[in-house]
Amino acid sequence: MAISCSSCNSCTSRKSVSVKDFPVLNGMGVSMELLEFAPRAVNLPHTHPRGTEIFFVVDGSLTVGTTDSNGKLYKNVLQKGDVFVFPKGMPHYQANFDKTNKAVVVSAFGSSNSGTVSLPKKLCGSNIPNEVLTKAFKISADTL
Repeated sequence: MAISCSSCNSCTSRKSVSVKDFPVLNGMGVSMELLEFAPRAVNLPHTHPRGTEIFFVVDGSLTVGTTDSNGKLYKNVLQKGDVFVFPKGMPHYQANFDKTNKAVVVSAFGSSNSGTVSLPKKLCGSNIPNEVLTKAFKISADTL
């Protein structure tokens, strides 16, 4: 089963094992996904409000980043066999900057339904007034 990622700009595929797909996981506190990132794919900044994510690179390389509660960025280029942890609720992203090779990762969550909140979609697709968003991001209305 391969479906396109909801928060991903251009992932090749996503295969989920979550409470949505397997109701027996309800209350078990675990879920996981197999993700394939096409060359130049970017998984836009997002959060998981109900679960920490552990990210394991099966093949290729991927640039990942997350912030702490003070806004400090922790960024790394992961290679095959590397692991990275995205704390519950903290904004993070993944990017395959390779122009020719895909990256494959297994993503495990400490929740049967960790949720995904796409930050660009939640902020720019909301009814927050443009004046507030332009000031928050220090950009012009045309850029927004």
